[in-house]
Amino acid sequence: QVQLVESGGGLVQAGGSLRLSCAASGRTFSSYAMGWFCQAPGKERDIVAAISRSGGRTYYADSVKGRFTISRDNAKNTVYLEMNSLKPEDTAVYYCAANTRAPFGWSTPTRTNEYDYWGQGTQVTVSS
Repeated sequence: QVQLVESGGGLVQAGGSLRLSCAASGRTFSSYAMGWFCQAPGKERDIVAAISRSGGRTYYADSVKGRFTISRDNAKNTVYLEMNSLKPEDTAVYYCAANTRAPFGWSTPTRTNEYDYWGQGTQVTVSS
């Protein structure tokens, strides 16, 4: 069982920055691919970014490329999402997720059904 706890959400003005953190329980964090997803009211949960087990490979949704950065610290069992140049359309609940069965070390899963464990979510609100 893996427990994920997100933090760092909040209210920020357009153009501002936030850093989300996701702390994971367990001793095998370095064997999980990790992802960040967002879900706005009335919309599906979508991939924002994903990172491979070692952190050597990343994936970004087109809407956040150049503005968001995903990273991980396997010694601290934590994955981060640095969010810059925030826009009102980034407003959503952000979830981190763990994939424990990626077949390859360089995998960056992008679909919700590829992830086994989810955090409770953290609200990000960007005002115009």
